[in-house]
Amino acid sequence: MRKFVHAIVFLLATALPAISLAATPDFSGVYDCKGVDASEGAYNGKVTLKRVAAHSTAGYNAYQFTLEVPGYGTYRGHATGKGNDLAIYFGHEDPATKDYGTGLARFSKSKSGKWQFHKYYYEPEYKGGNHGSEDCVRQ
Repeated sequence: MRKFVHAIVFLLATALPAISLAATPDFSGVYDCKGVDASEGAYNGKVTLKRVAAHSTAGYNAYQFTLEVPGYGTYRGHATGKGNDLAIYFGHEDPATKDYGTGLARFSKSKSGKWQFHKYYYEPEYKGGNHGSEDCVRQ
């Protein structure tokens, strides 16, 4: 009986992650964002995420990432994630600004059922080091 219970626990432990991997959502879309940057202050922007199907596999998703911020420019990058979490690399189109960094975003559903995310980011070289956050809701 004990071996039987251990076998069932093993099967559940190995099967459940496979179930959750298959249910990884696609966050592709355009998002309206409000952010606060430690160096620049409050800003509004638009994020576009586009899933890269050829490199999304086994519950992991890959994305092209674009952030457009009026008055500051366009930031391009990429993201990868599993479940409701994405790691995001982004960089300003003008490399001379040294305005690039890495963010961590957690996705959830808003009260109205739209995807939304909160992202914290770190920029190691922008103005001697910088950080900030964004809250974004899919259009």
